[in-house]
Amino acid sequence: MRLVDWSVATATATRLVPPGPRLDLADAIATVDDLRGLAAEADGHVAGYTGLPSAGDGEPVTVVDRPGWIRSNVAGFADLVDPLLDQVVASRARALGPVMTAVGSRATGAEVGVLLAYLATRVLGQFELFGGEEGRLTLVAPNIVVAERALDVDTRDFRLWVCLHEVTHRTQFAAAPWLHGHVRALLADYLGAGDLDPAAVIARLRGALRGLVDTASGQGELSLLELVQTPAQRDVLDRITGLMSLLEGHADVVMDGVGPVVVPSVGRIRQRFEARRTAGGPLDRAVRRLLGLDLKLKQYAEGATFVRAVVDEIGMTGFNQVWREPDLLPTGQEIRDPQAWLARTAPAA
Repeated sequence: MRLVDWSVATATATRLVPPGPRLDLADAIATVDDLRGLAAEADGHVAGYTGLPSAGDGEPVTVVDRPGWIRSNVAGFADLVDPLLDQVVASRARALGPVMTAVGSRATGAEVGVLLAYLATRVLGQFELFGGEEGRLTLVAPNIVVAERALDVDTRDFRLWVCLHEVTHRTQFAAAPWLHGHVRALLADYLGAGDLDPAAVIARLRGALRGLVDTASGQGELSLLELVQTPAQRDVLDRITGLMSLLEGHADVVMDGVGPVVVPSVGRIRQRFEARRTAGGPLDRAVRRLLGLDLKLKQYAEGATFVRAVVDEIGMTGFNQVWREPDLLPTGQEIRDPQAWLARTAPAA
């Protein structure tokens, strides 16, 4: 029995998500063509700046609407999560029974659907790591159009700026093919470190409820994920945080490094985009904290600081050693202390 009913997740998310801005057919086609062309242009800029091989010779960028993003991510989540959860279920079937009875896969699917409906209005693009052998670069056209209109910025500049960030992620995984398996292994470790004993789950959920009150009121900084995890999972999460901070921070550094040359209005875009990232009403801010989205913004900043410090110390070529093997990836603590990572990896450098 599956822990998540993915068909319910898809149906819930596609029913709840707003359709996005209205575009006539000609404008919609032109937007898709423009984004594909700019992604191809961004690939050359990213390769030139990073010194990493171009990753644009494979499958072209995929441009989707919000329901398309939801369906694609549900397929990716199912591909990733189901095999991992099957292992957990097989090893802990007795403890899992009461939890499954109380929650049910359909209820879990509905909860996942609500989350995806929220995220589907905010994601501009992503490198979809799961659901395919090589991964896929996806841009969400309606969200890009909404953002460029809301920010009142140059359309071409903004779209190229977004493409630079997302293409960098594709370049990272092309430079380190082992990253696919490494991410899966980290997530398997994270799930394996969970405690499915009902009493332990209930105790953590009670603590989480107290934490949620603080977080929603702005007095706490923990996300929902952090509130219900076990101590063993926190250790794994440090490695996951290090990796995600590296990927996002590196993409931001490349985006800002290339930007002044090929995106004339990059300063205005960055300023307005950062203001938009942190804006929103009290409810929106509370949801972002609970889902860990504010934590992701912190990862962007810390990861970018790490990359700049390392590049300043040993150059881009020296930094690129990070893509060679898992042992050269920074931990969450090393992201906040670049000198510690440099000291540990000095022989490799």
